[in-house]
Amino acid sequence: MRRSVLVFLLVTITILTFLLHTVSTLISLLLEDASSDAIQKSELPAPNSTLLSSRPQLIPKIIHQTYINNSIPAQWLAAQQSCIDLHQDYEYNLWTDERSLEFITKEYPWFLSTFVGYKHPIQRADSIRYFVLAHYGGVYIDLDDGCKRRLDPLLSYNAFVRRTIPTGISNDVMGAIPQHPFFLRVIESLQGANRKWVLPYITIMASTGPLFLSVVWKKWMGEHSDLLQDGSPNEWKGRVRVLMPDEYKLHSWSFFEIYSGSSWHGKDARLIFWMGKNWLLLTAAGTILVLTVGLCLWWVYGRLLLLGKQRGFLAGGSLNIGARSTHASRSSPGRRTAKQGLPLWRKWTVSDRKPSYELVEQHDA
Repeated sequence: MRRSVLVFLLVTITILTFLLHTVSTLISLLLEDASSDAIQKSELPAPNSTLLSSRPQLIPKIIHQTYINNSIPAQWLAAQQSCIDLHQDYEYNLWTDERSLEFITKEYPWFLSTFVGYKHPIQRADSIRYFVLAHYGGVYIDLDDGCKRRLDPLLSYNAFVRRTIPTGISNDVMGAIPQHPFFLRVIESLQGANRKWVLPYITIMASTGPLFLSVVWKKWMGEHSDLLQDGSPNEWKGRVRVLMPDEYKLHSWSFFEIYSGSSWHGKDARLIFWMGKNWLLLTAAGTILVLTVGLCLWWVYGRLLLLGKQRGFLAGGSLNIGARSTHASRSSPGRRTAKQGLPLWRKWTVSDRKPSYELVEQHDA
């Protein structure tokens, strides 16, 4: 039994190790606070500070946005206009579906089949933003993000993304210099992430959306952790700085304000959001389910072992009985021959047992 328990434990540990390795990046995202790359409050001058003119400008003054066509929905016009009005010295690019297709066809033909093959339009809207940032540089802003102050302080970094709660980063506000190594990695990773999952929401998030970007970002930091340690150059070109929630939208000095959005969310998104709000309950239920399945597997495994032993015992017993019969027949060939020569009625009455000596069988001389 000890050997069977050891085998069961080894198989279980192997399966769990494989599953944990598969989702290790996702688990590590839960523990990542982005503090090592966070843009601190002290780094950002106030909106009217005299320090703004002395800061270097690395990211070009370009704003990128995406939509199906040039007819922007009414609920986003104010947000769009706020960014245009505050940055009249910036180049403004609206990437429509038609323009995006022409750009990919001309500049990145190796990605054209994937781009056209996306089932959901938002996947093309997600992917094009990575390509234009890698190609031209600048700042990408979702149409439902309105601008509250100029973006100039953020142009001092080689690249930046924004932090999301509870974990990971988002792709609704991003900036980079042209040919930034991180965004080159992002566009190279898109084809490998192009998988279909059960729910459309998960498919979008994991193939082109914030979850995809967060996974690439986490792997990127792990691969270059030696360049982010104390004592390393603070302005390594591949470093990606993180705009924290306070500077993103929570205060009067923050850069953005949120208008109504999430236009691509379907009914399945409600399920995902419900799961996010009730993650503690789902974690407990998942733990119970795993334990229940484990106990059931252990019970089945034990029953199979018991059944195997029973079959082996029965087979062994039959073999021993046959062996004893063969031995008996071989050890008394004369008795077997004598019995075979008797009539049938005598065979039924003659016994192989030794004769008993009773008084009635004795004869006086």
